[in-house]
Amino acid sequence: MKNYIKNFDELAVTKERTDLLEIIESGYEAIDTVEIINKNIIFNDKTLTVKGQTFNLDDFENIYLLGFGKASSVAILAVENILKDKITNGMVMDKVARGCKYVKEYICSHPLPSLENVAVSKSLMQMVENLTDKDLVITIVSGGGSAMLCYPESEYEQGVVLYSEFLKSGGNIIELNTLRRHLSMLKGGGLAKIIYPATLIALIFCDVPGDHFEDVASGSTYKDKTTIKDAEALLEKYNIANTFTFNETPKDDKYFEKVYNIPLVTNTNALVGMEKKIRELGYDVHNVGSQLYQDPTIIVDLFLSEATPHSVVIGAGEPSVIVKKKGGKTGRSEHFTMMALLKVTPDDTMSSFASDGIDNLSKSAGAIADLITKEKAAAKNLSLEKYIEDNEVDQFFEQTKDQIITGDTGSNVSDVMILLRK
Repeated sequence: MKNYIKNFDELAVTKERTDLLEIIESGYEAIDTVEIINKNIIFNDKTLTVKGQTFNLDDFENIYLLGFGKASSVAILAVENILKDKITNGMVMDKVARGCKYVKEYICSHPLPSLENVAVSKSLMQMVENLTDKDLVITIVSGGGSAMLCYPESEYEQGVVLYSEFLKSGGNIIELNTLRRHLSMLKGGGLAKIIYPATLIALIFCDVPGDHFEDVASGSTYKDKTTIKDAEALLEKYNIANTFTFNETPKDDKYFEKVYNIPLVTNTNALVGMEKKIRELGYDVHNVGSQLYQDPTIIVDLFLSEATPHSVVIGAGEPSVIVKKKGGKTGRSEHFTMMALLKVTPDDTMSSFASDGIDNLSKSAGAIADLITKEKAAAKNLSLEKYIEDNEVDQFFEQTKDQIITGDTGSNVSDVMILLRK
């Protein structure tokens, strides 16, 4: 198995911690982007097979390769290694560059859009807006793409305001993406409309809990089922001032007749990989689901209530965290783990980890909460409540040296949570 956790040995000071970390590594292995691409894409002479669907490349004069989101550059590089010089042109928008050979890479901002993102998105549009039915476009769609694929400039201006306001609301990612779609020319099927009449293969790396593939990167290649009225209703629901100018997303079926949206990976894959490892280690398994959106305290209570002696509870999602104070680098996973630290028993070892390896602005993927963490915090006279209030939980775990360090994994399927009870 590939080693994903860089500080594994430093963290693995008990059997329970060692088992927990091995289970987490199995989760990362199950969503490894390169492995997912190599398993699902086969190129043989002139035939391209994608997860069982076959395309004859003799039918196309050009092949364009596009990507946007936090798993896109790794996936693009893997597709390049399969198709090589069959690729006519392409571009990828990600937070990091990976050294692609046939596709131009652009570093884009996340989680907020930027004017640079707008400029790159315009270039992407110009690359594909005059294609014909003799062209094939392969697109990697992954989480983070909502911020990166951003056009026109008015979407950027309104998107920054929307993101700030929505963080305070406690709403979920599906609701946020509904609003985003109606500010954009590219989201909610807008990209599919621009690429028409070319054939479009969209490979979906899903970061939206519950396997909501149509919501990844706000559904740029899916026909949108929501309307302006739905967006306006969400503003009313969360008492957000309606200062936005919404537009309707493409509704004509013709734009989607030659679109093949092919789901490749979700947080379910991570949970299945973890469950296999848990059973190998001899524990009972309790899987509480893949779409956990509730307040972290509620989810922690759920995990604790499900746990039995010599068992592991697993689940995934995006716990709802309302940011009440500016500053700090804390992300969902470290915040969740701190909530767990307030409640875990001496028999429990608990963690939450970001599948992309970057928990908001923290350098960690997540952290570990157990009796050892509590003892180190007490020895250093660290107040859990104070770090929570100041939104600086990352600094707490940095001081106790309980952060899980992976670096950028090149994967992105939401957060994953785990509780091991001895």
